[in-house]
Amino acid sequence: MQRLRLVPFVLLALAFTGQVDSSAYDKIVTHSRIRARTQGPNVCAVQRLMGTKKKYFSTCRSWYKGSICGKKAEVLYECCPGYTKLDGMKGCPAVAPIEHVYGTLGLVKATTAQQYSDISNLREEIEGQGSFTMFAPSNEAWDQLSPSVRSALISNVNVELYNSLHFHMVSRRILTKDLKDGSSLKSMFNDLGLFINHYSNGVVTVNCARIIHGNQVATNGVVHVIDRVISAVRSTITDLLDTNNELSSFKAAVEASGFMDKLRQPGHFTLFAPTNAAFDKLEPGYLRRIMNDKAVISALVNYHLLNSAQCSEAIVAGTVYETVEGSTIEIGCDGDSLTVNGIKMVLKKDIVATNGVIHLIDQVLIPDSAKEVMELLGETQSRFSDMVSELGLASALGPKREYTLLAPINSAFSTEVLSTKQSLLRYILENHILKLKVTLSELYNGQLLETLAGKLLRVFIYRAAVCIENSCMVRGSKEGRNGALHLMRSLISPADKTIYEILVADGRFKIFLSLMETAGLTDLLSQEGSYTIFAPTDDAFSGVSKEELSVLKSDVNALRSILLYHLSDGVFINGGLEGGVTNLLKTLQGSNLQVISVNSSIHVNNVDVPKSDLMATNGVIHVVKNVLYPVDLPVGRQDLSVLLKKLIRYIQIKFVSGYTYTEIPLTFIRRTVTTTEYTETGPSLTKVVRVIEGEPSISKVTRVIEGEPSVTKLTKVVEGDPTHSKVTRVIETEPTVTKMEVEGEPTITKVTRVISGEPTIAKVTRVIEGRKIGADGKWLTDGTRDSTVNEPHIIEVPDFSKITTIHGNPSLIDEESERITKIIKEGGKFAAARKAPAGMRRRARLVRRHHKPRQQAQ
Repeated sequence: MQRLRLVPFVLLALAFTGQVDSSAYDKIVTHSRIRARTQGPNVCAVQRLMGTKKKYFSTCRSWYKGSICGKKAEVLYECCPGYTKLDGMKGCPAVAPIEHVYGTLGLVKATTAQQYSDISNLREEIEGQGSFTMFAPSNEAWDQLSPSVRSALISNVNVELYNSLHFHMVSRRILTKDLKDGSSLKSMFNDLGLFINHYSNGVVTVNCARIIHGNQVATNGVVHVIDRVISAVRSTITDLLDTNNELSSFKAAVEASGFMDKLRQPGHFTLFAPTNAAFDKLEPGYLRRIMNDKAVISALVNYHLLNSAQCSEAIVAGTVYETVEGSTIEIGCDGDSLTVNGIKMVLKKDIVATNGVIHLIDQVLIPDSAKEVMELLGETQSRFSDMVSELGLASALGPKREYTLLAPINSAFSTEVLSTKQSLLRYILENHILKLKVTLSELYNGQLLETLAGKLLRVFIYRAAVCIENSCMVRGSKEGRNGALHLMRSLISPADKTIYEILVADGRFKIFLSLMETAGLTDLLSQEGSYTIFAPTDDAFSGVSKEELSVLKSDVNALRSILLYHLSDGVFINGGLEGGVTNLLKTLQGSNLQVISVNSSIHVNNVDVPKSDLMATNGVIHVVKNVLYPVDLPVGRQDLSVLLKKLIRYIQIKFVSGYTYTEIPLTFIRRTVTTTEYTETGPSLTKVVRVIEGEPSISKVTRVIEGEPSVTKLTKVVEGDPTHSKVTRVIETEPTVTKMEVEGEPTITKVTRVISGEPTIAKVTRVIEGRKIGADGKWLTDGTRDSTVNEPHIIEVPDFSKITTIHGNPSLIDEESERITKIIKEGGKFAAARKAPAGMRRRARLVRRHHKPRQQAQ
């Protein structure tokens, strides 16, 4: 007797031990217990859909909304699983008595299952020894069976009913924490599978039947009450498509996509299968047309498929799921009905297969990836869609061409826009169509997008917005099979003038432009770049005389500091500013502007911006009627302080005597230098080099021979110690090069001879540098200077103009070289300057190198 008394306590402890590792189901029960804590111990709050018997343990979401599946729910308080009431006591203070499985069926009020166990001879088994888990249908679940099915079970209790009850059982004890999502159990009827789903919202299903009362522990197992009678599952999703005639059209689409084999493989899928009637609702010939496009038909099929099993009983609120196609759908509920993307379309739900579940729907789901871009346009872009068709642009957007639509919403088309001439309106719309497919994820700041009209549009990426020129996107970008769609808040106005050109043409910014010119900043308004400028109109300088402005102009650093405080690097348009917060824009002066965007208007430093978003090719202009000034920047001159206080009234400017403005390097201004290069063609040049080297004396002769006309010029340069002499000779002719080296005294002589065209000129120029030479031709050793050698000396030599070619007479090189050397050695009164030092021997070695004349091209 004592041993028997211990059994309930052992089982109770076992139950609580199992709940230490809690599951989502256990957490929901705990939450329901907390909600009902004022009702006494061990009471759970449940919510029941009004007008039905369906009850759910409360979640945070459903509790605060007071509804489930969009229907109002009433709150009931019941004993939590495993507890019971006691007369005269609050709540559920007693632990329910523990019996065998058969007796436990009575405790959880599954009396129909208890009765059927009795008449089917199952009672003896579930009262005896063993360990069982029974998923017992509630009394309401048995009542939901069709009369014919229920009659068939009762009429054959020893086989059909007995087997049906065995299919609801597993030959071991399993608590809800052990029921893992996506797992399967072998039932006690031919080991047929029971497919478990344990959802994050606490719902647990067995073959899509929801556990409504779990973990009722028995002496020989555990009982879970479920909300429907389940039947054996033997078929895959593919098998069900093969056998259901209502799904023949969808089956054809699956076969064309090549996914029939996938739906035969093990897995956990949810298939929203459109019936034949659903396909009949499509435009005639649609299915036949897409059958030959495997990418489109595959996208369509995969859009109906989820990689998880979603039973209808687990859907208690709208939830977004990713399809196998890649995009998402929202599955929700409306009372007892399932919805897809907010539409009631499910005809039959929870057809369980061995690898998932099927829900039959009465509409075909067509993903964006299976649509042409024009088909992506919705109601909010209907005006744009109509105008594209009316103006003949739709024909240019065929199914085989990739493009991107930047579609303004309907409110962008004002009466003024609609009254525009059709030719201009067509041009405007062409600038909303890009030549290439550009998805939202491919856009980046500074990107240039070419339109159908040939314009280049700039992309601006901000923290909370993506904008193209002056217009920002609204949510709803889509990607079609041949392009992309982006929804724009307003019409796009491509820029065609620089900031400078716009300000000049406007006529309201003459003083500002004059000050920019004085400060040397005008180029900044014209150069390439991306700038935001808050441009003060002439009204901002009202009441200030020219003499007073001259005070500001007289201090360039002060002028630049003030003007550059109006410019920021980067394009910041109204739509790109984060609304309701202060946006800090760093200016070229260095301090920050404080910009706030409220109700589509801008305020900068608490100053109103009456006109914004004037787009320029190098930035954007916002018009202000006040001069802006950094609040932390003092002024050090009294006259300038008086002027600034007259100009700037919205802040108190500090006066710090002697303060001077820091010079701002204009590194951001790019100076453009235009160079023109001219290339002249002429006859080929032949260069002859002759080098005479001594020991260590070196003499070098360079000849360049070109064609006619012939000009002969002889230049001789004598440099330093040792003396250098250079003679250059150029002769236009075929490319022949001769080089001669002579070793001699430590005098270095370089001769270059140039022969060009007419008139004939023979001239030798000799320049002597290095140690100074006196009037007598001798070196000055005491460091004194003699002014008689400050100018170059000219030595006349024989005329070489008659030498026109050396092709036929190679010995001519030797003769001319000897003559040149002789002239150098005997050159006038300066010969002493070229004499070798006393006692030094001279050695001469002649090296001749002959090159074959260049052969003329055939």
